[in-house]
Amino acid sequence: MQRYFLYFAYDGFRYHGWQIQPNGITVQECVEESLSLILREKISVVGAGRTDAGVHARVMVAHFDVDTVITNLDSFCDKLNRVLPSDIAAYKIVPVKNDAHSRFDAMSRTYHYYVIGNKSPFEERYAWRYHGSLDFEKMNRAASHLFDYMDFTSFSKLHTDVKTNNCRIMQARWEIMDNKAVFIIQADRFLRNMVRAIVGTLIDVGRGKISVIDFCHIIEQKNRCKAGVSMPGNALFLMDISYPDDIFMK
Repeated sequence: MQRYFLYFAYDGFRYHGWQIQPNGITVQECVEESLSLILREKISVVGAGRTDAGVHARVMVAHFDVDTVITNLDSFCDKLNRVLPSDIAAYKIVPVKNDAHSRFDAMSRTYHYYVIGNKSPFEERYAWRYHGSLDFEKMNRAASHLFDYMDFTSFSKLHTDVKTNNCRIMQARWEIMDNKAVFIIQADRFLRNMVRAIVGTLIDVGRGKISVIDFCHIIEQKNRCKAGVSMPGNALFLMDISYPDDIFMK
């Protein structure tokens, strides 16, 4: 038995999220079916996280086990790309130690959320359009306070089965690029809907609905009902996942 990490990307537009479910097509389902077809055995994959419906990934990682060793990884990746749907692309397949885990061994994950100020037929599918103006300087001041906290219950989807709502934020900032702005956030782990809820609350800051101090108070109250709305998933991208070097086969 050999374990592998599969690095791949996908456009989440037509998928009901990552995780297999009975009422809609998912990314996990397509990846498992494609791997099973090529390897001629039933393959199950474990993803590094669970993106929601419509959310995209420029880098997603999943691990899978196979009975026979894959001899030519580049060739196998090419075959996999021929079988996968056009909106899912495999980057590489890497052998890892048999106890390596794509989710639990991840040291950090990085997400981007894109917003645009003007209508664009080429970008609205992958960004959220705002009307009026946003005070990004004020939004960045609020975002800088994310480093002061560990418990992000206020930004978590209600009634999840996680044991803790503690996360360590490593990056959190807005960057402006002409008509487009991107919120970049990196953490050791994320809660369900956490990024979209943070962005929704920062948008309230940028619109002047709440102050920077109010933003901090919302975190401190540990109450999801106090925070802003969960933003649409189409503008959210999982951008990167980092792992320790020692889980990879030398």
